[in-house]
Amino acid sequence: MIIDVHAHYTPRMLIERFDAEASKFPGVKLIRGEKGVQIAIAGADTTRPIMPRLSDLADRRGWMDKNGIDHQLVGGWLDSFGYELEAEQGLRWSRFINACMRESLRDERRFTPLATVPMQDGRKAAEVLGEVLEQGFGGVMIGTLPKGQGGNLDDPSLDPFWEAASRLQAAVFIHPMFVCGEPRLADYDLVNAIGRLVDTSIAVSRLLYSGHLLRFNGVKVVLAHGGAALPLALGRLARSFEANPGKYADPRKGFSGVYLDSCVLDTEALQFIVARAGVERVMLGSDAPFPIGDPAPLKVIDNAPLDEAARKKILGETARRVFRIRADCGHPG
Repeated sequence: MIIDVHAHYTPRMLIERFDAEASKFPGVKLIRGEKGVQIAIAGADTTRPIMPRLSDLADRRGWMDKNGIDHQLVGGWLDSFGYELEAEQGLRWSRFINACMRESLRDERRFTPLATVPMQDGRKAAEVLGEVLEQGFGGVMIGTLPKGQGGNLDDPSLDPFWEAASRLQAAVFIHPMFVCGEPRLADYDLVNAIGRLVDTSIAVSRLLYSGHLLRFNGVKVVLAHGGAALPLALGRLARSFEANPGKYADPRKGFSGVYLDSCVLDTEALQFIVARAGVERVMLGSDAPFPIGDPAPLKVIDNAPLDEAARKKILGETARRVFRIRADCGHPG
């Protein structure tokens, strides 16, 4: 079974049920207009319109069939996660998103959902994590900026989340956020082209140096976009560690425990991350259905000089080991 571990989904149910639930999270506004449906959270600017393909499962299944993909792990849309909300509202909003994901995908055997958790509060994030794993989610997808437009994943206040994730041996897919806080990214669509890689590289470098990935080593951390710049920068990170003895955790040891998706859009880049991380720590990823994602995600793997055992690991075997794939997963054909 070929499994894509990096995809996104926004249930139509979230929009359909929002008005009836809106009193639970007054900091969230749904704006229906000519541009489509947008979300405004905690008084911030509205999000980009929700892309229709994020909710279209028929289109998704057709795309998967065309690309030979049997199953997908689908996380939410990071713009909608609501980390800017105060903690109690964030808790209720996360539970609402997860309920819509779970119900919408209940009978969709080709999809295993990844939950969202309220990362603005480590204890509440841990609470929701425990809930969703009991409910059949494959793991969680979290953003790099736990305050929405700031914050760090190594903040000590988030340790209850990391402790719970380690104890439960949960898969935690770390995904960059859209707002990266760098004005030079405003042109040329650089937020997507390079900003997201910068965002992941900074957030995870902090986790490497803080020692989180060694202290909480039961967590199965998965990084989007081939680990961003980290595979290439690991030597530099290690040199800084050596030049500052006793100050930081060893980044090579931390990196040796993470998993990477294959969404690098280049066969030579795929070969490099396989060599750096090990073939058993790379999994197929597409970033579907976004335009910046890989429209033919198996191509870079097919074009790489991999033996059949390596291909099987990347295309599905490792995903089954890392994520809690739904028990009834399958392809209708």
